Amino acid sequence: MFKRGFLFLATNLAVLALVSIVMSILGVNPRQFGGLLIMAALFGFGGSIISLLVSKWMAKRATGAHVIETPRNEAEQWLLGTVRRQAQAAGIGMPEVAIYDAPEINAFATGANRNNALVAVSTGLLRAMSRDEAEAVLAHEVSHVANGDMVTMALLQGVLNTFVIVLSRVIGRAIDGYLGNRDGYGIGYYLGVFVLDMVFGLFASMIAMWFSRHREFRADAGGAALAGKQKMIAALERLSQTYGHSSLPKQVAAFGISGGVGNGLKRLLMSHPPLEERISALRNAQPDAGAVRQGVVA
Repeated sequence: MFKRGFLFLATNLAVLALVSIVMSILGVNPRQFGGLLIMAALFGFGGSIISLLVSKWMAKRATGAHVIETPRNEAEQWLLGTVRRQAQAAGIGMPEVAIYDAPEINAFATGANRNNALVAVSTGLLRAMSRDEAEAVLAHEVSHVANGDMVTMALLQGVLNTFVIVLSRVIGRAIDGYLGNRDGYGIGYYLGVFVLDMVFGLFASMIAMWFSRHREFRADAGGAALAGKQKMIAALERLSQTYGHSSLPKQVAAFGISGGVGNGLKRLLMSHPPLEERISALRNAQPDAGAVRQGVVA
């Protein structure tokens, strides 16, 4: 937990420093609307892009993942061979393959480039799943990479962050002006921005998680195309035995095979759809002969 907190703090401090330097060089005045847009874009995209660029490094540090360079045993050799075959079928470069120590059944993919990504599996997955089930999980993660999901999520988060920053400050100035402050930067502005950042941020998270859930269906379909429909269904059914807990750090949790469970408002903030919905979607899906060749599943 300390390591994850330190990495999160370091990333945010790097964003603040970078944005401050850029704004100083450009002479940006955030009190003018044009300056506000530039500031919002720098802050909105800055964190997302930096997190994306260092995602592999952060994921390895946060999970303690061991990258397989020279296979030490038959299991590691099988992992490398399976990912290499799937990457070729999906039309992407060979990802790094890693194992991290965790008791739950899980795996994740990350990286800023679909030709230079990382696919990692937990020791719990290797213990609990058959080779066919593990092959389907690997195919699911390779599909995330082939679909460019990491980059798309980062760009979407950047756009949402930018809108949150701009809208909260524009409305904050309007509130302060209504309270009689001529320059629009009194106590009403700062209180308004504080509250609106949280409210708009919540709605932005709902939008991002809606896209994340949609993306999981696509990765399941891609996994079925690469490994076989029945193998993908079997993997999700096996996952249901321990579903609902994940020790993955926040940076890569949305790209794991396993997510959380919840109802009501919590469901709107889930990165993964319920497993029964994912299994049902696979069973009802029509086969797409061109999915593997194209590397992207619609």
